[in-house]
Amino acid sequence: MCSYCGCESIEVIGRFMAEHVEIINATGQLRAAVHSGDAGRVGMASGAVAALLWPHTSAEEDGLFRVMRREEQFEAHIAGLCAEHKTLDQYLAAITPGDELAMAQFENALRDHIDKEDNGLFPAAAIALDGPQWVEVHDATPHQHGEHEHAHA
Repeated sequence: MCSYCGCESIEVIGRFMAEHVEIINATGQLRAAVHSGDAGRVGMASGAVAALLWPHTSAEEDGLFRVMRREEQFEAHIAGLCAEHKTLDQYLAAITPGDELAMAQFENALRDHIDKEDNGLFPAAAIALDGPQWVEVHDATPHQHGEHEHAHA
């Protein structure tokens, strides 16, 4: 997690960075389950990762990414991150008990993706976006874990 620029003090970015930690922790549980070879354990651990990952990536795309991709300088980078979200879903779905290679492929891609966001996109967003844009990001970002969802226009 980036700690040099202070971008995590922006509510939405701080939330996304905290969610990254949760996803990485759940991925550690998945790695242990894959290593155990127990199909039930892998299914539960994979479901736990998916239950964190999908709402997280959707929230990023609906809020921060949607606002940032309007800036030409970020458009291609955002498109790449969105494509990686889909790839992560595919890699996660491919993991089976004992398949250490599939697990490593998912985890390496996940960690690389998180690094691009935490140490690249999020600090860039902190610099590039202004107050009204942050209000728009906040309003467009689905809330987490049982909070009321914003209606999307």
